[in-house]
Amino acid sequence: MGKTFWMLVTTQENLDITRSRGFSMQGVDTQNRKKAVRMGPEDRVLYYVSDKKGFAATATVTSDSFEDEERIWKHHREKEVFPHRVELSADVVLDETDYIDGYQVGPTLEYVKKWPPHLWPHAFYGMLHIIPQRDFIFVEAELRRAGGIAPPPVEATVPIVEVPVATEVVAVANLAGVSNGSATRYSHSLNEARKKFLALARTRRNRSHRRRIQRRR
Repeated sequence: MGKTFWMLVTTQENLDITRSRGFSMQGVDTQNRKKAVRMGPEDRVLYYVSDKKGFAATATVTSDSFEDEERIWKHHREKEVFPHRVELSADVVLDETDYIDGYQVGPTLEYVKKWPPHLWPHAFYGMLHIIPQRDFIFVEAELRRAGGIAPPPVEATVPIVEVPVATEVVAVANLAGVSNGSATRYSHSLNEARKKFLALARTRRNRSHRRRIQRRR
């Protein structure tokens, strides 16, 4: 399975706790257990700070999900200890003064289009959300820009031999941040569509040729 892109909604207090621990681990509350147990290595996490209404950081998951009852983060429910956890590696982390304004970026995201325009903040309710890859890449690019951080190097393209145009598709997909696996699948689909188109074109040419012969007779 390909990696999943998550948006994790937290408070400034709990983000500071995660930051103080070097973004080495993140816990998820019990209400989001079904999602949390799906987290795994190479998944990406985007942090949204609810009380600051801003995007603050990104990180990469480096472990499978596990449970731990050690009390680390704060919650208004005493029994909540955010037991569903993963290990992390920080990618982009901004100071509070540099957060990306959620009210400017939020309404433009593909993910929030599931809600009516006037209710887009509802997309940020709850702690853990799966978001489209393009949303993640866009916000992370904005975080890098705000923090003066250079963009990551572009991954090597996947060579496609069957149809030359497919290689171009893979190259463009990589530049857009799409995984090599997704680009390969897209290229395969393009090859199949091209074959069907060529077969249809040959059929139409043959029919046209037969009609011309019949008219001559």
